[in-house]
This record gives sequence, C-alpha cells and structure tokens, in this order.
Amino acid sequence: MKMTFRWYGPNDCIPLEYIKQIQGVSGVVTAVYDVPVGKVWEREKIDELVRLCREKGLECEVIESIPVHEDIKLGLSSRDEYIDAYRQNLLNCGKAGVKCVCYNFMPVFDWLRTNLRYVHADGSNSLAYSEADFKKLDPNNLHLPGWDESYSQSELAGLLKKYEGVTHEKLFDNLVYFLRAIMPAAEEAGIRMAIHPDDPPWDVFGLPRVVGSEADFDRLFAAVPSENNGMTFCTGSLGAGRFNDLPKMAAKYAKRVYFAHLRQLKFVSDTDFYENGHATSEGSLDIYAIVRALVKGGFDGYVRPDHGRNVWGEDAKPGYGLYDRAMGAAYLGGLFEAVSKDLEQEKSK
Repeated sequence: MKMTFRWYGPNDCIPLEYIKQIQGVSGVVTAVYDVPVGKVWEREKIDELVRLCREKGLECEVIESIPVHEDIKLGLSSRDEYIDAYRQNLLNCGKAGVKCVCYNFMPVFDWLRTNLRYVHADGSNSLAYSEADFKKLDPNNLHLPGWDESYSQSELAGLLKKYEGVTHEKLFDNLVYFLRAIMPAAEEAGIRMAIHPDDPPWDVFGLPRVVGSEADFDRLFAAVPSENNGMTFCTGSLGAGRFNDLPKMAAKYAKRVYFAHLRQLKFVSDTDFYENGHATSEGSLDIYAIVRALVKGGFDGYVRPDHGRNVWGEDAKPGYGLYDRAMGAAYLGGLFEAVSKDLEQEKSK
C-alpha cells in the first residue's frame, strides 16, 4: 500500500513541502488541469508535474483524472477522435512513470452534494447531502453547489438535452466500448485504470448512472476482464448507497482495487448525510472493517484520505483542506499497519 494525497498542482493552496511533512505519505495524486477535456496532454506538462513532486521527495504515480469527454459517454460518432486522444494521454503518462489513472463515467456531473459547508456542532464544516434540498433544485435553472462555474446555463441545458433517451444499458455499452478501445494502450503504458463509482450511486436529474453497486462492478469486470481494468474503491460514493455492503465489496474486489478513496459519512436520516472525520467512531461506515477486508484480500494499491472537514479555522477548498486530511492519512496509515500486523500474527498461530 502507498499512502498518497490529492494535490491540485502549482496553484493549490497546499504546497508540496507541507504534504511531504505528513508522515507516511509517499506521493501525490494530481492531473494536468489546463488542457481542455478531450485534448492530448503534452509530455512536457506531465513531466513538469513529476519533476515538481520529485524535487520535494514525493512520487507522482497516480493521475486523477484524465476526464472522459461527454461525446464518448453519449456514444456519438465523434467519440473515436476523443478516444484516440485518451489513448495518447495514457501512453504519455506511462512514459512519465504514472502507474494508475482514476477516472469516472458519470454524465455531466461527476459528484453531487447540496451543501459545501455544512456546519458541525464543533464549528468545523464539510460537504453534505440533503434529499429535501436536492428536490428544490430546478434542472432548468440549476445552481448546484460546486458546479455553478462548470457550465453556463445554456451549455448545461444543452448537455442535459443530449442525454434524453440515453438509458442505463446504452451508457454501459458506451463505457464498455471506451474501455475495450483503450485497454491496449493502458497495457502498453503499464497503467491500471481505476474507475470511480458514481457519486451518489443513483440517477440524478434523469441522468443514468452505471457503476454504483456490487452487481454493476461484477458486470463491468465480466465485460472487460483485462487486469488493467480495475476500480477506485471510494467509501464516500459507495457508502452513500445504503444498499452497498462495503466490507463485503472490499473483500471481493481487493485485487481489482487499484486506488482507494477512504472517507467517512454520517447519516442523519435514510437519505441525508454529512462527511466527517475519517475514524470509524465518527460516522456510519466501518472504516476498520473496510481496511481489514482490503488487506486480507490482497490489496496492494494506492490510498488517499478523501474529503475532510475544514478545521482549526482553515478556509480551504471544500473537502480538500490540509489539516483534517493529514489527520486522516495518519489514522488510515495506523489502521493499515495494525491490520497487517494482526493478520500476520493470525497466520502464525
């Protein structure tokens, strides 16, 4: 296992030297952010990211993410052009030493929360989801927390229109088409693809979702069995679906989990939750049981502490402050060490 930390490049408010000071963190997870979706990343841009990280003693082996163009998800005639660019990006990343690429196949919105700064009793704040607040949103006049600047209203309306008639089956077929087309490049580059689960794992605004449950992943791995086709085990995304048994899924897919996003949710009703500190005691997800299942199942991939709170007066990007994620990294590192040693002792008895 390698503990990593999300870094949004040179413009991130958290400098690499701070990340290096988090004990147990060996590298960062980053991406090229200034190239339009569907275009080729120049080798120079990737190499510069790697150089910056290595200068601070950090690895840069995970990219999150190379976005998938909407035309690929829609299955339009133009998709092959964008798939060609995606293949080239994989080859370029592989030459720079990248070993894992996290990506998602969610139409239009790659995550959804209704409050970016839910205030906790202790004064910290975090991301949260309320079903009542979601139902108040008008897709024809959408102002979604975290997405207001992603598209103009007319662009968003146009995208939603294009997805009319795209069924779950069609979206899944388009995902399989994409994966079968890029797998040879991923294999040549030595890159393991780690699809991120839908967040949340249910349809939103009439848009279908296709990878949010155990059955979905069974189907995906059967359709594209290449060992380079794996998953990002995101406890926050999968855990939002109360139908998912996360320790069971962690055990089942441990060797196909190439990247783990570990974060905590606290449910306040059947549908509503807020994100909290990483420890099992702080929420509704058994992080200990999940880590134990991963280790026992043979997981040997990358981990990062996922969304944290803003604590101690920090006013950082929602979910991506320094302090709580650093505490999360320390907690998770301790869990992995303890679980690994416990399992070794159990074997020796």
